[in-house]
Amino acid sequence: MKTRTIVVALLVVALPLLGAGKWQEEFAKHLKVSGEFTLAVAEVMPEDSYGFKPNPEEMGFGELFVHSVMYEAATCARLADAKSPLSKPANMDKATVLKLIRDAYDFCNKVVPTLTDEQLDRMFGKAGGPQASGREVLLGAFTHTAHHRAQAEVYLRVKNLVPPKYRF
Repeated sequence: MKTRTIVVALLVVALPLLGAGKWQEEFAKHLKVSGEFTLAVAEVMPEDSYGFKPNPEEMGFGELFVHSVMYEAATCARLADAKSPLSKPANMDKATVLKLIRDAYDFCNKVVPTLTDEQLDRMFGKAGGPQASGREVLLGAFTHTAHHRAQAEVYLRVKNLVPPKYRF
């Protein structure tokens, strides 16, 4: 009977630990795919069209990616209580933008798997304003990237270029 009680007690203590990190692992997997796909979309546009925008109100093609990955890296840094290694480039040429995309995802791909449940449970937002957990903030950045990447795909279509197929 004592052995059974000890086993039950150990399971009660251990079960919550077995799930720790699962969310981070799953999100890290999708973040890696998102980074690869973001890079693939950005690579389709020719160098001379990186400033292209379908109308004056829109960001240029390269600017979309800079805006998106700067936010992604800033979010990863914020959750990890770190400083983003990125700085906004003065030049939006293809080589610079592609390097920035790689650097942003290299950074986030290192940070996300190391985030603790405590960091992901922490609430963010202004006092008295809307609050979001670290998980929600990270999902928001992921969605933000998807939005701008889809916008970039429309830019490609306007230029009669075919975006790569989405990979899940």
